[in-house]
Amino acid sequence: MKPTTGLQTLTLTGLRFDANLGILAHEKSSPQPIQVDAELSLGAQPLEPHDDDIAHVLDYRKVRQIIIDECTAEHVNLLETLIGKLAHRLLQLPGVQGVRVKIAKLEIFEDCEVAIRMEAGQW
Repeated sequence: MKPTTGLQTLTLTGLRFDANLGILAHEKSSPQPIQVDAELSLGAQPLEPHDDDIAHVLDYRKVRQIIIDECTAEHVNLLETLIGKLAHRLLQLPGVQGVRVKIAKLEIFEDCEVAIRMEAGQW
């Protein structure tokens, strides 16, 4: 018997933009470059959708904009605060069962990046 569904994950990687994030004086006065990677578990999806219409799937353009909007809405001190807010917002999207999010501060130190990862929901 041929399978009719498969587990689907939407992945956005390497999304870079500036966000108001951090506790240091220079971080409070100007935005810092971050990179966001996100995986959204969409659960079982048909292998052969009944049509080819973007309105019937999770539009990744909207997901990208939600990530940017959530991360730039206001200044937050902690990366932990930002990633929690973003994970919570992504879990509210229709059909999303779980999220894995990683946010990296790209220029916090001269010799390395700092990143935090969070997983929530069902996988």
